[in-house]
Amino acid sequence: MFIKVINPNTSQGMTAVIEQFARAVAGPGTTVRAVSPAMGPASIESHYDEALSVPGILAEIASGEQEGADGYVIACFGDPGLDAARELAHGPVVGIAEAAMRAASYLGGGFSVVTTLDRTRGRAWDLTDHYGARRFCRGVHACGIPVLDLESDPETTKKLTAACRAAVEQDESDAVVLGCAGMTNLCAEISAEIGVPVVDGVQAATLMVQSLVTMGLRTGARGEFAAPLPKPYTGLLQDFGTS
Repeated sequence: MFIKVINPNTSQGMTAVIEQFARAVAGPGTTVRAVSPAMGPASIESHYDEALSVPGILAEIASGEQEGADGYVIACFGDPGLDAARELAHGPVVGIAEAAMRAASYLGGGFSVVTTLDRTRGRAWDLTDHYGARRFCRGVHACGIPVLDLESDPETTKKLTAACRAAVEQDESDAVVLGCAGMTNLCAEISAEIGVPVVDGVQAATLMVQSLVTMGLRTGARGEFAAPLPKPYTGLLQDFGTS
């Protein structure tokens, strides 16, 4: 089985960490490879960033189809381009926000999300509605660390742990969902510190894709998620035309 993990930003250091922790949970016989698109934002922290990350994601889905990928993970907590990717891919495509929220809902009465910047909280709330997870989500909080600073700020673990602890106390939550793929390497350490399960969407999504492929399941191809209608595209998007 081959799972392609797409980090929608162009930070190669973050992509390497994502691959390491996705591989750590993959079963025997499963190959995991993480990539960043050739084009796109350095980090995704706005609706603008998210929108402009989608062409790069879809290009990686298209190349994955040629490479024989069995399934895909979209490793950004906004789950950008998820529905479009499901139209292109023959195998299942799972976003890390959906996977993490669904996993956390199994772990108690409610969970808190701790994300990066305050401006990203609205998107996280929107996704709880979209995935039917609002009744489990007791709060969405920001730790105040920009995405690219997660790797370079020596206080990252301390700040994020404090934010997770405060979220649990404020929301009376049973679990925490980390709201950025760049936090994947901190999950176990924070959980040990605050005493509740901390869910990383990268690992949750990798395991979900592996499970769906093992069961022989893929996105239904009728109606909304059928392949896009053939048509030409122009300008910078000319290579994205469908046939």
